Amino acid sequence: MIVPSRQTAAAYIVLGLAAVVGYALLATGATLLFNGLVAPDSPWLLGLAAFTLALVFQPALRAIQRGLSQLGLAPNDSLALASATLPAPRPAPAPSEGVSLIEEQTAAEAFSRALAHMDVPGEIARELRVTLETMLGSTNVHVFIPDSGAQQLVAAPDGTNRPTSDLRFDLHSALTRTLATGHSVLLIHNLDALPDTLRSEQARLRVLNPQVLAVVQCGPGLDGLVSLGRRDNGAAYTSEELRLIATLADQTGVALERAAVVNDLERRVRDLNVISQMSQALSFTLAYDDLLELIYAQTSKILPAAHFAIALQDPKRATLNYAFYLENDERDEALEGRAVPAAHVLEREVARSGAPLLFNDYAGELRRRGLTPDPRSYTCWLSVPLISGQDILGLLTAAGEVPYAEDQLKIFSTVADQAAGALTRARLLREAETRARQLATLNDISLTISSTLDLDRLLERVVASAVDVLGAEAGSLYLIDDESGGYVFRVAVGPVGQELVGTRLPPGRGFVGEAIEHGRAVIVNDAQHDPRWFKGADETTGFITRNLITVPLRFKDKSIGAIQLLNKRDGSRFTEDDQNLLSALAAPAAISIENARLFTQTDQALAARVEELSIMQRIDRELNTSLDIQRVMDLTIDWALKRTGAAAGSVSILTDEGLQIVATRGYGDTVEGMQNRPIPTDRGIMGRVARTGRISLVRDVRQDPDYRGVLAETRSQLTLPIMHEQRVVGVINLESHGLDAFSDEHIGFVTRLVDHASIAIANARLYAQVAAANVAKSDLMSFVAHELKTPMTPIKGYTDILLSGAVGTLSDGQRQFLNVIRNNLERMKTIVTDMNDSARIEAGKLRLERVALDPRPLIEDALATARTLFESKQQSLSVELPAELPRILADGTRFSQVLHNLLSNAHKYTPESGHIVLRGEVLAEELHIAVQDNGIGIAPEDQQRLFQKFFRADDRLAREMAPGTGLGLNIVKNLVELQGGRIWFESELRRGSNFHFTAPLAGGQP
Repeated sequence: MIVPSRQTAAAYIVLGLAAVVGYALLATGATLLFNGLVAPDSPWLLGLAAFTLALVFQPALRAIQRGLSQLGLAPNDSLALASATLPAPRPAPAPSEGVSLIEEQTAAEAFSRALAHMDVPGEIARELRVTLETMLGSTNVHVFIPDSGAQQLVAAPDGTNRPTSDLRFDLHSALTRTLATGHSVLLIHNLDALPDTLRSEQARLRVLNPQVLAVVQCGPGLDGLVSLGRRDNGAAYTSEELRLIATLADQTGVALERAAVVNDLERRVRDLNVISQMSQALSFTLAYDDLLELIYAQTSKILPAAHFAIALQDPKRATLNYAFYLENDERDEALEGRAVPAAHVLEREVARSGAPLLFNDYAGELRRRGLTPDPRSYTCWLSVPLISGQDILGLLTAAGEVPYAEDQLKIFSTVADQAAGALTRARLLREAETRARQLATLNDISLTISSTLDLDRLLERVVASAVDVLGAEAGSLYLIDDESGGYVFRVAVGPVGQELVGTRLPPGRGFVGEAIEHGRAVIVNDAQHDPRWFKGADETTGFITRNLITVPLRFKDKSIGAIQLLNKRDGSRFTEDDQNLLSALAAPAAISIENARLFTQTDQALAARVEELSIMQRIDRELNTSLDIQRVMDLTIDWALKRTGAAAGSVSILTDEGLQIVATRGYGDTVEGMQNRPIPTDRGIMGRVARTGRISLVRDVRQDPDYRGVLAETRSQLTLPIMHEQRVVGVINLESHGLDAFSDEHIGFVTRLVDHASIAIANARLYAQVAAANVAKSDLMSFVAHELKTPMTPIKGYTDILLSGAVGTLSDGQRQFLNVIRNNLERMKTIVTDMNDSARIEAGKLRLERVALDPRPLIEDALATARTLFESKQQSLSVELPAELPRILADGTRFSQVLHNLLSNAHKYTPESGHIVLRGEVLAEELHIAVQDNGIGIAPEDQQRLFQKFFRADDRLAREMAPGTGLGLNIVKNLVELQGGRIWFESELRRGSNFHFTAPLAGGQP
């Protein structure tokens, strides 16, 4: 039925009034005509009226509507809905100014014939638009059909292939739901009076300004939407025209559904052909890179994508790496072989779960998941796993602007299944070929290295073979020095590193040390950011190390050296397969090296070794019998010149100012000036060795930019660091008039010589320091004893005279003060004696008389002496002792000395009006005494050395407040520990100190 608008309602009212008036006139006339024989409610009269009304109802209604329109009565209702199934017209319709039934049927048949040969949605929609414009004279006709993703309705293109409108309608919007649920035509009269359900569509409807909206539908789904504006003649749409619109829309829906089915079938056939071709091609493609290209080429035929990537799992390293990466039809090989970034969470989720993902709002999905936005800004994204059996090999990913459908996801998954099988076959074949090639190479290498017993030649073959097999840029080999335990750089293969040959590494140093010491391979694929990497080698050679692999050389479960390779030539990373291959090479290499070593150890070599050992023994005896550092240096340079045949040489000691030359030979007068001033470590070959700690063998000094000549005849130079406890303490330099005059044997001998000499040098230095310290100690002790005893003697004498009453009678107070003076003089005498006995403390010869005694009198006596000191600086003293103190096991004099020293220190280092606290407490087996002050405190850098003998802080304020010898706290510490106690302190600079010491309780002692 038709839901009437206000105009229609008005027409019905007029028609109703006319019917009532007409029936009244008919009844009155019949009554008058038949003289009352016919009543107004006569069935015959009512039937005649109904028959007449039925005949004239439709023509009269349309006439009234046209009359109302001409009178200017505009429709006020918002809209009228017409059912998809409108009542059929009568066989003989009344005349109308709209479309007649015959015209409607003719137009529908012509439209149906036109659509019969169309299968393109845009062409079908354009045919509908042209038909409606031609037949109805409608303006602003738009036909909206589903977009390629079937998510929205978009305007079909016009004759210029451009959309007639930029508006889009969501398939699930209020308008489409209204049209799809029972209504095929929507007649709009007033956009301002839309029902609440359509308020959200008001803005877009104002842009379209439609009078009629019709649904294009075939089946339960919505296939499109037709919008018609006002007609050219301004007339309203009649019910026949609305029926025609609905009929044409229904035919369009059928045509669109038919086109969708045809296109879907064609696409499926095309997809199946592509999959069939891909299956055949994959069966014959074995080259790995060609296989990746083929997967992309076939996929692009069925799936449009601006981005396409193939990522594969590396199960041995548990990483997901790009194997193929394409962006905007350009392959980016720089990203291939690298790991999928951690920010690409969705790709990693597919690889982990094995479930495909499809998003046609990629950016929105990332926001919903709280993930990092993708800077590539794709609209649609699709990823499917590569599954072979139970294993997830990786994934295929496509992205672009065109939405993807579920059936495309299925096709993509089918492609992935075929690609997974082909990739598995290609990988197995490649691994088999690689393994066969490697085994053949290893066999050839084993035969090659076992065919020579020349050690140097053998080492070069081993490294060169390893570099070639693994495709590295450079390689080196280290052997363990059996005597020193260090690692000797024996061979370098590659563009650089020859200058490092002969250098030594301390045991356990670097990746080489890690591989040798632990007996396992070390792989580092980002050396520049690894804190263990020593960048000095790169700085020396100019070579940039990106990644490296180090494998130990083991013989009979013992490491004899290591092989190290640097940088894959193809830019890839070292893997576990590389490790296994290099380890397989290292095993026969180690055996061959040991065989070569044994071969070279002939009787002559053994005799030379015995002779060298004999010589080294003589050198050790001579070096160790002398504690004079000059004598040690002279012996070292003499033996170095004698065994190497060098023309000149020198030995230098490293000081804060630079290298101080101590002993020279062969330079004559030219070196006298150099001995008077240190050589800076930032220049010359000697400075370089002092800085780096590496041996420098210069075969031609004219080729070394750091060479600073002293002798014009020098052509080659050997410079070695003198190391002690892995620290450079000096440098030995040897010069020769011949080119390349120094051999590996010379380097080995001088290296061992300086190793022995370094110990003797250290001993000589220590001896000199100890001797100097003993002299200083003796001098200080003598000075202190002399300076203290000199004034003590007259003070004690005059005190005794005063106490004897020789100069008059003394009051009790005077006598008490004199007794305090005398007691302190006795204590000072004890301190002087202790200072003289400081050396005996170190030697363990100081004797203490430890007895059980009451500590309170000792404490009170020390406090009485201290109070006089505190009063001189207006310092306050607090004493916090328990009421009962147990007996302690101690030497009374030494206990008093310790307490007096700590109280005296608190007094000296606390400003005037300061505060000192003496606390005591009884612990389990000790008496704990603490002396706390709020004085100047001790700096953190001085606290570690506070108890050292003769130590004086660098704090200027401390030195001004209390000049002293620096022996007090050292003596206190020794006295406390000799009595079985402990001593410690806490201090904060400029906030005070708190010194603690303990004395053991007497227990069962009397």
